[in-house]
Amino acid sequence: MKNKKFIKIAKEVINLEIKALEKLKKNLNDSFNKAVLEISKCQSKIILCGVGKSGIIASKIAATLSSVGSPSFYLSASDSSHGDLGSISKKDILILISNSGQTKELRNIIQFANRNKILLIGIVSKQNSILYKASDIKLLLPQVIESEGIVPTSSTTAQLALGDALAISAMKHKKFNKLDFKKIHPAGSLGAQLKTVEDIMLTGDKIPFVKENLKMKDALIILNKKKLGCLVVTNKRNLTVGIITDGQIRRFNQKNIDLKSRIVKEVMTKKPISIEKNDLAAKALSMMNLKKITSLCVHQNKKKDKTIGILHIHNILQSNIT
Repeated sequence: MKNKKFIKIAKEVINLEIKALEKLKKNLNDSFNKAVLEISKCQSKIILCGVGKSGIIASKIAATLSSVGSPSFYLSASDSSHGDLGSISKKDILILISNSGQTKELRNIIQFANRNKILLIGIVSKQNSILYKASDIKLLLPQVIESEGIVPTSSTTAQLALGDALAISAMKHKKFNKLDFKKIHPAGSLGAQLKTVEDIMLTGDKIPFVKENLKMKDALIILNKKKLGCLVVTNKRNLTVGIITDGQIRRFNQKNIDLKSRIVKEVMTKKPISIEKNDLAAKALSMMNLKKITSLCVHQNKKKDKTIGILHIHNILQSNIT
């Protein structure tokens, strides 16, 4: 039962951090807008730097910015005074993070930025600090209460939240979308979730095309050869007009209907369900489950009658999309 005191401590820490975030939200002003615009239009690198816990936060923010289309990296404050200042160019943006704004390790970087007219964004909580005064864009953090009055917790939470807000705001301003995100996150479960229909669809000779006036006896040979359980039916203009599935064929057989004597358009289902190639594969799986089908035609833009690919549920499952 004594362990309940740990829950109480945890809640106190979290409450202090919540209060810090509430203060941060109220503190946002036009300086934030200016920072987002500068980050969005940067054609070079965004370099983040901090000391101690602020350095760790700077590293995380750099990773987040890079992941949403704003190339960034973390610069060690101590290493910068021993040659790494050479990695900063005049077209870069420098973001320095410091709660006090007086950290001596940052002074050489501040001087270098000011001397070379490198845009400096300061994330700091003290208005009378060196960093605040030297920054071109000043992002003022609120004064907060740290856990036990001394441990950097509330301040670093505010720094991290502000960095995330900058990254997401810049991402939206640049219209960096899910497809862009997928390109730089190809691996792991996230990469699987972001795969598009185009990534896994079958194309070219693998699409089981048949003409609408073809005899079913010949169509069945193609069905067995392609091994997809469906046929995509086209007319004389190569436009998609229907689909035949092995389920349909089984139902005809159960009714003792002689398919071989018929032609394709007498058997097909008109206007097959199609999906746009840039839609997420997860959406395709959802459509299949909803419609209780195992294959989808794939089109480009709004041209649903022009099939450019075929997507089978096996393609989705093999890509670990759930």
